[in-house]
Amino acid sequence: MRIAFAVVTMAALGACAPAIPDSGAGVGFKDYNEYQREKEAREAALAGNALPAPDAVSSEPLDATGQATGGSDAERLAADTEAALAAANSGEVPLQASPSNPPPPVLNSAGISQENDFDAVGSERSIEEDAARLAQSRAQYQVVQPEAIGARPTEAGPNIVAYALANRHPIGTQLYSRVGFNKDRKFQRNCAQYPSADQAQIDFLDRGGPERDRLGLDPDGDGFACDWDPTRFQNAVGG
Repeated sequence: MRIAFAVVTMAALGACAPAIPDSGAGVGFKDYNEYQREKEAREAALAGNALPAPDAVSSEPLDATGQATGGSDAERLAADTEAALAAANSGEVPLQASPSNPPPPVLNSAGISQENDFDAVGSERSIEEDAARLAQSRAQYQVVQPEAIGARPTEAGPNIVAYALANRHPIGTQLYSRVGFNKDRKFQRNCAQYPSADQAQIDFLDRGGPERDRLGLDPDGDGFACDWDPTRFQNAVGG
């Protein structure tokens, strides 16, 4: 009797105890995901920013203007690009690149010349006005008359250009006799005193060259001092 009474008592106590929810079923008797959505909606409502119901939100993408759009990715990209160009163009529809499209109108032609537009010029002035403009332009021309250079002063020294044109024999051809000792050493020492071969040739001619060569500037006797080259002057006038 005592054992039966104990079993009945434990069964009664078990029926009165609260049920423990299954941890896999979520919080309480609801699914965990449903509970989480209700929690977020409740928190958003308390913050004054209620979330829409899940079935009220469309998964369709929006374009640049915020409107729903469909189609492929390429079509949506083209729509976004056109909207961006329209916004950057101050609301004007962008021009489509096509040879058949007419040229865009010039909204502000200030500073643009219309001299090549015959219709525009014909409506602005007459033939008589063009003739007056042409006469005015011609009156502003200034013709510069050539002036004589003048004779070269004789005290300027020997003219190596005229000398080069008068002496067309090859370099190294001996035309004048040269005597003396240590001609090469004398040639190297004295030619080093001139800043250029042209200056050496001028001084060589001024001292009685090519017949005389007291400084030894022309040891081979070709009439050209310190390796001076006359061919550059000869080539300048056609050889």
